[in-house]
Amino acid sequence: MFSDSRLILKLWLKNPMKIGTVAPSSPELASAMARHIPPHSLGPGGEGYVVELGGGTGPVTRAILEAGVSADRLIVVERDPLLHKHLVERYPGVRVLLGDAMHLQQLLRREGVAPVRAIVSSLPLIAMKKAIQHRIGAQVFAVLEPDAPMIQFTYGLFSPLKNRQRLGVSGSVKDRVLQNLPPASVWLYRKGRGSDARAA
Repeated sequence: MFSDSRLILKLWLKNPMKIGTVAPSSPELASAMARHIPPHSLGPGGEGYVVELGGGTGPVTRAILEAGVSADRLIVVERDPLLHKHLVERYPGVRVLLGDAMHLQQLLRREGVAPVRAIVSSLPLIAMKKAIQHRIGAQVFAVLEPDAPMIQFTYGLFSPLKNRQRLGVSGSVKDRVLQNLPPASVWLYRKGRGSDARAA
């Protein structure tokens, strides 16, 4: 059985543009993302779901569960079959969907997942073509409840979501995590709010 780091490195070497990182997210980055999930999404019996995009080897999944989101309220979407199998085995109480975020509406509708209170994304948006990035952004904000956040990390210096004006979305940096390889920023996006001056 591969360790998480070896599994990610193996998949990255096979297809760098698809995986987008050479190492799993650090516990510090995973926790920084999870702490921005709205409190009303936490705990058993909570209303609605939290959706994670790009579950990878599961460090962010673990942090979301540790933050208090119950397993039956968490949906993980992973498009790589090997990583999907890994997540299913590691988190048997969590619904892990094999699919692409470009078809998020269809995936969640098929599973009866609604309402969505937060989306936590580890997708390598900055490495994607603009058309694909826009499609994913449109899918995300089509399924999110009004004012619900998209929580996204990036290794880049600027917003990983480049088409915010077209999507009617504002965003800003909420955390910078130096204890990660490489250092990362956590962005929070919402639809229909005024832009933040830091949202470069």
